Amino acid sequence: MSFVLDSSVTLTWCFDDERTAASDSLLERVAESGAVAPSLWPLEVLNGLAMAERRRRMDADKRQRMGGFLRDLPVTIDDETVLQAWGATAALAARFQLTVYDAAYLELAQRLQLPLATRDQALRAAASSLGVVLLGEATDAHEE
Repeated sequence: MSFVLDSSVTLTWCFDDERTAASDSLLERVAESGAVAPSLWPLEVLNGLAMAERRRRMDADKRQRMGGFLRDLPVTIDDETVLQAWGATAALAARFQLTVYDAAYLELAQRLQLPLATRDQALRAAASSLGVVLLGEATDAHEE
């Protein structure tokens, strides 16, 4: 595993209008070296796909294909995410005014001493202030 992958980056791979050279480079890196994500990652990306279908950004067939594509990526799911939730993750969420979901990615990157790939500006700012290496590019809006 080469970095911590968050859902904001993951979902760019499912929409042509959101893909960038930077996000495509991260997808190649996942394919070559793998990535790690907190245990909430599959739920977040599947929810993102479900919301896209409801908003008519994709149909059910594409949602299923994209779900299968993401499931098959070499992403290791961290089994300590829940153990960290009440302590380190909650503390990071409070300290940086992040959602607990976003703080879970930050906690994992900090604990494993890995770079963090996210497009979320608030999460990027928190990671930067802690000295966590950042990958990818930021977006203008906060994503939850």
